[in-house]
Amino acid sequence: MATNEYGADGLKMMEELTINAHQVQEQVLGEILERNAETEYLKGFLNGQTGKQLFKNNVPVVTYEDIKPYVDRIANGEPSEILLAEPVIEFHRSSGTSGGQPKLIPATAEISKKRAVVHTLLGSVLNKHFGDLNRAGKRMELLFVKPEIETPSGLKARSVTTSVFKDNGFRNILPVLYTSPIETIFCLDINQSMYCQLLVGLIQRDDVVRIGSIFASTLVRAIKFIEDHWKELCSNIKTGYLSHWITDSGCKNALSLIMKPDPELADSIENICGCRSWEGIIRKLWPKAKYIGAVTTGVMRQYTTALDFYSGGLPLVSSVYACSEAFCGINLEPLDKPADVSYTFLPNMAYFEFLPVKKDPVLMTQEVQFNSVPKQESIETKSNNDDVEPVDLVNVKLGQFYVLVVTTFTGLYRYRVGDILMVTGFHNNTPQFQFVERENVILSIDADKTSEADLLKAVIEAKTLLDPLGFILTGYTSYGDMSSTPGHYVLFWELKVKEDNDNKELDPKMMVECCSRMEESLDYTYKIYRKQNAIAPLEIRVVKQGTFDALTDYYVSQGASLNQYKSPSCIKSKEALKILDSRVIGKFFSSKTPL
Repeated sequence: MATNEYGADGLKMMEELTINAHQVQEQVLGEILERNAETEYLKGFLNGQTGKQLFKNNVPVVTYEDIKPYVDRIANGEPSEILLAEPVIEFHRSSGTSGGQPKLIPATAEISKKRAVVHTLLGSVLNKHFGDLNRAGKRMELLFVKPEIETPSGLKARSVTTSVFKDNGFRNILPVLYTSPIETIFCLDINQSMYCQLLVGLIQRDDVVRIGSIFASTLVRAIKFIEDHWKELCSNIKTGYLSHWITDSGCKNALSLIMKPDPELADSIENICGCRSWEGIIRKLWPKAKYIGAVTTGVMRQYTTALDFYSGGLPLVSSVYACSEAFCGINLEPLDKPADVSYTFLPNMAYFEFLPVKKDPVLMTQEVQFNSVPKQESIETKSNNDDVEPVDLVNVKLGQFYVLVVTTFTGLYRYRVGDILMVTGFHNNTPQFQFVERENVILSIDADKTSEADLLKAVIEAKTLLDPLGFILTGYTSYGDMSSTPGHYVLFWELKVKEDNDNKELDPKMMVECCSRMEESLDYTYKIYRKQNAIAPLEIRVVKQGTFDALTDYYVSQGASLNQYKSPSCIKSKEALKILDSRVIGKFFSSKTPL
């Protein structure tokens, strides 16, 4: 296959990094400590010294709340040197939807260099599997920004993706590699932005070789958006005129340079969208697309069934594991199914440590797949104990669960990210991890503790009952209802009919069976408490279509970036709960106690 400038150099760099992972990690930590030893924060622990063992002995593992006072001081105008030696040029805002309120993460000029390295490494892997798509055509990637805020220091706080899109390098390559004009990306009205980006993507459908967004949820939302607006989109393409409700001046100006009457194209799209079934609609609308790129791991796995239905067999590629705090790893096997994706860590991005974590050993006997060889593993993990020492990147153990801890060039020292990962293998001397879940995202009524991963597993088991009936689960979330005694788990499900038949009704008996199947899939502790009537029967509330779009809109209105938004597995917000409850069209309860 063809390769571009990323190809050979990127693959060679990846081999060198992963072979020499220990040495690279030692060098990264050494550089971080040399640069920042005299900062107020580190000096309090190291007294200006830079030894690795002293760092591990004296510098504590921290969360955001521990460093927030230092970040706030910088945001309020104090010198960056209180936390890091390099000047802070902006703050990156976390999504705030998976781990609490948005955080401000300091960013320096070096971040663009790190980004370029990841781009080179990732490009080499994708070129190896798909050829040089940059030469073959364009990407239709749905990209969005959030308004930035200015801190008292004058430094801007913006999402990571907004920072990327404002970079001159991105602006320069955008017209060549992407279908969306920059004005449509920077439109702050999400519906106008979505409409215009999809419209341009349809106009250039024969040039599109990759479909993508940051998260899978955005792509599912986009297909639903086309379902609601395809006739209007076709009318715009046919006449060459943009709909009057598009009032954003940037969008209007950008589209005026692209649109011209094209009745033939409009008729082709009408014929595709007017079909009874939308199975394979993505491949039909963009016939030259080679793959769909979006994060499909973790909580995003809930959207893979819908994307598989819409994709027409296109591979779902989850390329990168990154967070607001650091770039972490890339997927060296992009053709792997979402459930099998592992990320090979990049030892040059940050200094990585890993805290062993424990789940209930009674319930953690499960089948774990390592390198396609099934094994029965009883997971022996450490309890969350302050005495447990983090282990280095190269010392993690196969099959073990860990919480990620990072030390970065941007003022995070032994910072607990909050992601739980499992070691699935090694590439050369560098471990590969599956993303399992976020810490502390659980349902609990009594002594039961259901994690994000446990909940996802139970949902996947239950929804298989609906597959033969022609229903697709397009979104779910949950909460612990304590309004009555005993409390019980509530799941909100949004369902879509595979065929174009809005009158098709759910079988109440099958939905009750889904409730029971979920309970059977939950852990030992949950089942014991159900048998003792300490937990009431699980409930599934089916919501009308568009509910999870409304939920997304709510969180975005509260400051989340659409690019970074992840539908929460468990609802904590009363306002979000009101949105869900106001759209319930059916309630079903488990009719039997789980065995």
